[in-house]
Amino acid sequence: MELNNRDFGRLAQLIEGHCGIKMPPTKKLMVEGRLRRRVRALDLRDLDDYCAFLFDRGGLDQEMVHLVDVVTTNKTDFFREPEHFDFLGEQAAPMLMRSGAGVARPLRVWSAACSTGQEPYTLAMVLAEVAARTRGYRFVIRATDISSEVLATAFRAIYPAEQAEPIPPALQRRYLMRGRDDRDNMVRVVPELRSKVSFRHMNLIEGVYPWEEPMDVVFCRNVLIYFDRPTQTQVLEFLCSNLVRGGWLFLGHSETLSGLALPLQPVLPAVYRRV
Repeated sequence: MELNNRDFGRLAQLIEGHCGIKMPPTKKLMVEGRLRRRVRALDLRDLDDYCAFLFDRGGLDQEMVHLVDVVTTNKTDFFREPEHFDFLGEQAAPMLMRSGAGVARPLRVWSAACSTGQEPYTLAMVLAEVAARTRGYRFVIRATDISSEVLATAFRAIYPAEQAEPIPPALQRRYLMRGRDDRDNMVRVVPELRSKVSFRHMNLIEGVYPWEEPMDVVFCRNVLIYFDRPTQTQVLEFLCSNLVRGGWLFLGHSETLSGLALPLQPVLPAVYRRV
């Protein structure tokens, strides 16, 4: 099954318009491969029939959520780019305490584009360690993604045991539960940590902020690379507008703010402070 150029163009325009993700011709094979499972799920003949279902037979409204799920990339790991988490626990969080974040009120952290949940749960582990050595310390983590499928996985917080390998052994013992059956090669985040993280659906390019209070820390890593420059600027301005002064923004190491007029001061590679 192959997409003709006209249908690929229509799909690329639809995807970029809905969620800002660029779909150049080099991604045509990837899109074809991922959409084949939707063809099977809907019991359609082929990709031509799938596109006719979307664009000619009124199927777009019911199918959009599934289309987004299959074309978005959801690569993530526990403690990915670990120096960010070291900096958060050892420097950013203590600095934010001086303004009361974590002590006078809960520290507010946002994991934007959280995928299957490894990033927000890593954040919860790091901040739980801060809380263990800081009397009365409190934090909340908001996690969002455009894909309903990955959010369901994140909410369950159950992962293959090999995915937990990047987590330091001491933290594995404190924050992961293992199956009682030795053959059950799965782990689950402990309830106390799960209670610190809430998940919700969000499309970053829509620019609708669902909370009343701004965030102290925002992780939005390895997301901007999928957007064109105007969309990157739009998303970054949205993030900055909902970040407290003196708050921290963490991006992916392949992402840059070069040439953008934003109220952010670089501190470390891919780490910025709002000024």
